[in-house]
Amino acid sequence: MKTRKTPMRKCMGCMESKDKRELIRIVRDKDGAVSVDRTGRMAGRGAYLCDNEACLQKAIKTKALERSLEVSISAEVYETLRQMLREGSERGGENESTS
Repeated sequence: MKTRKTPMRKCMGCMESKDKRELIRIVRDKDGAVSVDRTGRMAGRGAYLCDNEACLQKAIKTKALERSLEVSISAEVYETLRQMLREGSERGGENESTS
């Protein structure tokens, strides 16, 4: 029985490599629109962030997401990310899983 290799991605905030499923994906579609990819399967160029506000703040400060996605990111997208992170921490950091 083969074991499946775990996909690893790098957080644009802390620059640590982590399991793809632990990270939040931000995607730029072919039209240049940036959004949060909750499924991790949307088409387009993706960048990843840890599930904490400190990494988001660092990524904003260094413009790491903008460089990675090769597009300027609106304040609304950053605010959506902040809201997602706050909601996740209020729930105790529970991860939603589908079985």
